[in-house]
Amino acid sequence: MMFEWWHWVVLGLCLAMAELAVPAFFIVWFGIGAIAVGVALLVQPDLAVATQVLLWAGLSTLLVIFWFRYLKPRTVSAVGTSAAHVRGEVGVLVSDLRPDARGHVRFQKPVLGSDVWECYAGTPIKAGERVRIVAVEGSYIKVEEAK
Repeated sequence: MMFEWWHWVVLGLCLAMAELAVPAFFIVWFGIGAIAVGVALLVQPDLAVATQVLLWAGLSTLLVIFWFRYLKPRTVSAVGTSAAHVRGEVGVLVSDLRPDARGHVRFQKPVLGSDVWECYAGTPIKAGERVRIVAVEGSYIKVEEAK
């Protein structure tokens, strides 16, 4: 059985679409590898089936290694992924904060996926002051003035 270039492209597109159903960001690299083999068959149409499969496996492995070693670590925030890890992070207050009104605080690095959070405090704090996270309570954070 001989594979045509479009077989590999269709396989690659199916694998890339399968990533939508299984959001692990892992299957897409096998899809890109398959599409690359399809392009290689356009350039060199007489590749043996074993060579095609080895090329697909090799490219997919290299792409997965590249993703996990170099690209994925850049997407992970340094502040952690749970509320317990963000306690103590320091940001700048965007708007004035009073005990009876909420304000907004901006962080240099995203905290739990966002760089701006709605916040509250027990004491009044002026905009532009540095504040520290005391607790994460639902979609709000409790802050205090950073000393």
